[in-house]
Amino acid sequence: MSEQSSAVPIAKISLAEKFAAIDDQWNPRVVGELNGQHVKLVKFIGAFVWHHHEKEDELFMVHRGSFRMEFRDRAVELAPGDILIVPRGVEHRPVAEKEVEVLMFEPATTLNTGNVVNERTVWKPKNL
Repeated sequence: MSEQSSAVPIAKISLAEKFAAIDDQWNPRVVGELNGQHVKLVKFIGAFVWHHHEKEDELFMVHRGSFRMEFRDRAVELAPGDILIVPRGVEHRPVAEKEVEVLMFEPATTLNTGNVVNERTVWKPKNL
């Protein structure tokens, strides 16, 4: 039988409850961490800034709503339950016509605006 660390509680995460606690847009919240990776939740509507991540891949999963991930040469439409992995170095921009709820999985060091710094840059995402 292996020992468990008492420092990290083992508990389920209700995505519905966590998303209900988010009342703003484009402000990712950390709901979990594993192996140096953050599990983040974010709500958004409209278009984000074109950007890329030099060293990090990103995973996006739609929980509720839909959005398209725009690339310079095409766009990918995502619906509830869909997952998209954006490889490092690939310029992209998420766009949602209506509010969407998205789970992201990425290294803890990932800056939401990647190589761009602007008013939407979140330097240190809050825990939810």
